[in-house]
Amino acid sequence: MRVELDFMAVLSQWPLLAIGVVWTLGLTAISSVLGMFMGMALAWARASGPAWLRWVAGTYVELIRNTPFIVQLFFIFFGLPAAGFKLSPETASVLAMVINLSAYATEIIRAGVEATPRGQIEAAESLALNRVQIYTRVVLPPALKKVWPAMVSQIIIVMLGSAVCGQISTQELSYAANLIQGRNFRAFEAFIIATLIYLVLSIAVRKLLNWMGPKFLFGR
Repeated sequence: MRVELDFMAVLSQWPLLAIGVVWTLGLTAISSVLGMFMGMALAWARASGPAWLRWVAGTYVELIRNTPFIVQLFFIFFGLPAAGFKLSPETASVLAMVINLSAYATEIIRAGVEATPRGQIEAAESLALNRVQIYTRVVLPPALKKVWPAMVSQIIIVMLGSAVCGQISTQELSYAANLIQGRNFRAFEAFIIATLIYLVLSIAVRKLLNWMGPKFLFGR
């Protein structure tokens, strides 16, 4: 039996694909910024915080890193309403992605923080810098420089994981592909095109982040 492929049947629905790309990039951008800030704070808590705070941060990290992202997403979207917190699909998706990324970012950043030479910290203390200034100005920039490739890879993983968010009707790329194949029954073509778009997005976002890191976060 000969199978005829019709990619134009999918590409003719380009507005849906474009909306999916915009949502995918938007979810990734918001969750990356918020997740990294949370990761920086939690990395400090795990590396230098009081014992009770280290325990809280460690428990959070282990809980999130050892449970599937889709379970976290479903808990936020389907579970929280039972406790009186009803969220839109988009809000639930952002929250789940932020929580997931922050847990992994914590350990990535902590590895860089703990690699900071003690003499560098003592020199900052001799200049009368407080703990916040030492962390944000002395410890964090070189730490981010050391771990930035790993952080970029984790952000890409979170972006690709956003495909799961289509399960709760967030209009990202996989949701658009599924909607298109439901209309024209061209599932193979729809998901081949979606796969290629994800590939292009991954390469483009990686190059952008590799440029942005040295430019804005930790210098040359």
